[in-house]
Order: sequence, then C-alpha cells, then structure tokens
Amino acid sequence: MTLPFGTAPYDAAPVWTAECLLPAVPASVGEARALVRRELDRWGVERLIDDCSLIVSELAANVVCHGGTVFTLRLGSDGNWVYGEIFDQGEGLPRQRESDLDSTDGRGLLIVGELADDWGVARSGRGGKTVWFVTGAERPSDLPIVPSRSRIAVG
Repeated sequence: MTLPFGTAPYDAAPVWTAECLLPAVPASVGEARALVRRELDRWGVERLIDDCSLIVSELAANVVCHGGTVFTLRLGSDGNWVYGEIFDQGEGLPRQRESDLDSTDGRGLLIVGELADDWGVARSGRGGKTVWFVTGAERPSDLPIVPSRSRIAVG
C-alpha cells in the first residue's frame, strides 16, 4: 500500500520527491541517511544535507528502537526547503524525555527540534503515525503549509 506523499498539503507541490521502505533494523538508519545525502545533493540543496541527515537518523533510530515495524521515509524539496516524513505502523507516539548529563540516549527529539524549522507528529486514521519535519526556509512564510500552522489531511 502506498500512502499519499505528505500528511500536510503544500502551497505548491515539491519539485523533487524520494521515497523508500525500510525494515526496522539498525542498518536502516544508515540507509536512510545515505538516501538523504544522495537525493539532497542531486536536488541542489547541499546546505541542508547535514541537518536533514541528522534529523532523519534520529527519527529512523526511534522507529528501530521503539516502533519495531517497517517504515517509510519520504522527502520532498523545491530547491529551497526540504520536507521529510517517516511513517510507521507503531501506535506509540514519540515524546521528548528528560535526560541527565550521563545519559547516552533520550536527546533525539531535542536535536530534531533544534535543527528543524518545524516538526510534529500526526496519527493515521488507519493506524500508525507520521513524524514530519521542514527545514531550510529563510523565513516562516517560505515554509510549505505544515500541520502545526494549518490543517492536516490524515487518511
């Protein structure tokens, strides 16, 4: 089953898109990161590769550690901003945790929040959820429409 691209409608459709289905195994985190690097380089948004790679790594690692299901990584860009999402069938929602200075985990969503212009989580009417992010806008009006700022179309 292919889900429609994006849980959030865009003002204008992205010019480039990429999608892949990955198993919830540790090696998939590296595969997801490689897809980000390859596609963003092709799309001419090299300035966003490092931030998007780290965001996707954190979100994919969450699925591997907590979701336990296959997941779909989708990316889109108009050459300025990048919209990304990870969909998985797991019912649990990601949440930021308090972690002490000696913790080796628990900071992933904090990192996502620092690097992304906006991000969020949307439940699917068919089960599962999508964690999405947008980065690369020069100012908020450059962002595509995203759930926290507008409507959300969840199927």
